[in-house]
Amino acid sequence: MDVEVEVLKAESGDVFILVEFNLEMARETEAKELDPEVLLAGVKGIFENPGRGFYLVAKNGDQVVGSLMVTKEWSDWRNGDFWWVQSVYVLPDFRKQGVFGKLYKKVREMALAEKGVCGCRLYVERDNVTAQSAYERRGFLETHYRLFEDSFEATQRHVGG
Repeated sequence: MDVEVEVLKAESGDVFILVEFNLEMARETEAKELDPEVLLAGVKGIFENPGRGFYLVAKNGDQVVGSLMVTKEWSDWRNGDFWWVQSVYVLPDFRKQGVFGKLYKKVREMALAEKGVCGCRLYVERDNVTAQSAYERRGFLETHYRLFEDSFEATQRHVGG
C-alpha cells in the first residue's frame, strides 16, 4: 500500500535533511563516506544557482521521507535538455510504499510541461537490483551507453570555495 506523501520543490530550509539523505545514500549504495562540508556546499550550490537543477522532497505530514535531485544536460543531437535524476533517497521505513514513484511522477510532469526537455535519465550502481527494478517499473529502459568518468576529486575538493 502506498504511503501518503506530498511532493514539493525543495527549499533552502531543506538543505540539512538533503545533506543527511545524501550521506546515507552514499553509505548504503556505495559504502562511501562523503565529506559533509563538501556535500553541504554542493547541496547549497543548487539553491544558489538554480540553472544547475533542483531538488524535490516527499513529505509525510511535516516529515521529509524522500528526495531526489534533477540536473540538466544539453543535448545537441536532440536540441533539448535531458533531466538527470540523481541523489534519490527514501527513508528505510518508507521504502516500497510508492515514495519514489510519486517523486518521479512529479519530475516527469514538470519535464513534460517545460518546453525543450527531451527526456529523463539516471544512472544506478550495477549491483543495486532493487533500484534498477524500481526505475524499470517507472518506464526507464537500460541504454547501450556505459558511463566513464575522469574525476578531479583528489585535486579539487572545494571547487568554488
